[in-house]
Amino acid sequence: MKILALNCGSSTVKYQLFETSPELIRRNEDRVLARGSIERIGTPPSQVKFLSGGAEVSYETEVTTHREAVNIALGRLADPASGVIRSVREIAGVGHRVVHAGEYYAESVLIDAEVERRIEECCELAPLHNPHNLSGCRAVRAALPDCPQVAVFDTAFHQTVPRYAYLFGLPYELYEKHRIRRYGFHGTSYAYVTQRFAAVRGGTPADYKLIICHLGSGSSACAVDRGRSVETSMGFTPLDGLMMGTRPGLLDPGVVLHLMARHGLSAAEVSEMLNNRSGLLGVSGVSNDMRTLVAEAREGDERAALAIEVFCYRVKKYIGTLYAVLNGADAVIFTGGIGEHQPMVRRLSAGGLESLGIVIDEERNEEAHGREMRISPEGAGTEVWVIPTNEELLIARETVRLITGADGTDERRPGEKICGEG
Repeated sequence: MKILALNCGSSTVKYQLFETSPELIRRNEDRVLARGSIERIGTPPSQVKFLSGGAEVSYETEVTTHREAVNIALGRLADPASGVIRSVREIAGVGHRVVHAGEYYAESVLIDAEVERRIEECCELAPLHNPHNLSGCRAVRAALPDCPQVAVFDTAFHQTVPRYAYLFGLPYELYEKHRIRRYGFHGTSYAYVTQRFAAVRGGTPADYKLIICHLGSGSSACAVDRGRSVETSMGFTPLDGLMMGTRPGLLDPGVVLHLMARHGLSAAEVSEMLNNRSGLLGVSGVSNDMRTLVAEAREGDERAALAIEVFCYRVKKYIGTLYAVLNGADAVIFTGGIGEHQPMVRRLSAGGLESLGIVIDEERNEEAHGREMRISPEGAGTEVWVIPTNEELLIARETVRLITGADGTDERRPGEKICGEG
């Protein structure tokens, strides 16, 4: 069956079409038929990319809404020139990455009116994500009204975090009445990387204690104790924890009170600053893109270098924290766009942790540019790995599991192969 995995961000739509089924999953033979993205939605010119059969199409156009973007994606898949599918009606199910489910869901679910309503209720907890995730659901329903859709939640993986770890030191009534607590995000990525590491090492997730650092425009870290999330850096919203592209991460709440009381900022103004003008962008004054900052730092830009240092120090601090939570770890794993592609960030983030058995081999670290490989030397007490994440594959498999009622999980190597490649 053909399953579409859809990831709608604030200004992007990314998607992959898989040929998969319960049997193909068990045999690790599910394949990627095509993948694509529409970027800069609402900020022309928008960039459309599409890859199938080894051939890539890229062009610019004007895309103003997520519904338009989803229709472009479906149109590319059914275009006779692409040869992927004859009709969008061949798509048996659509899986969506949805960031926030509050305490409503601890696993993926089929989307119905009640699920959609609860996702909407959580928009205030993830204002940069949930509204756009919903837009994708509604766009698919308009184009494919009879196609089942599945929500795969970033928060679901962290529902195993114990209560003493997710509660804030606030009046307990705020949790009882309003469910104000720590939730955690990037759960889809953590679930995939946990399974993938176990497959590479020849075991199951229940065999390992892992510290996983998902580093990208949004960044977080997670302690995974034998397959279960027990601590993570993000909290009530995706603002907490590690410093990110435009978000500050860990912040004294007194700073917010000071800005409002002494500098006259409104709640909306503080929210806009924390979500859009802080983090790497705020410290550097240059960019929220780590690639740009690394290049500028090498050219002597001191604030770009400072932003990188602050970012990596936060990662290092959380690695130490999560190591203590787990009472030791079998591996530290870097994933996400920055974690997979920036050797400098990995080196600075894991440096000075030799007492924990965490050491990076410089040559291996430089080689691991977007590649899955161990970057610690032989005999290191705690292995260090780079494992590229594949949230879309996990979303597709969850979608198969729910629409067929079969157990589509598999803890061995998740197979991925683009038609025409390899």
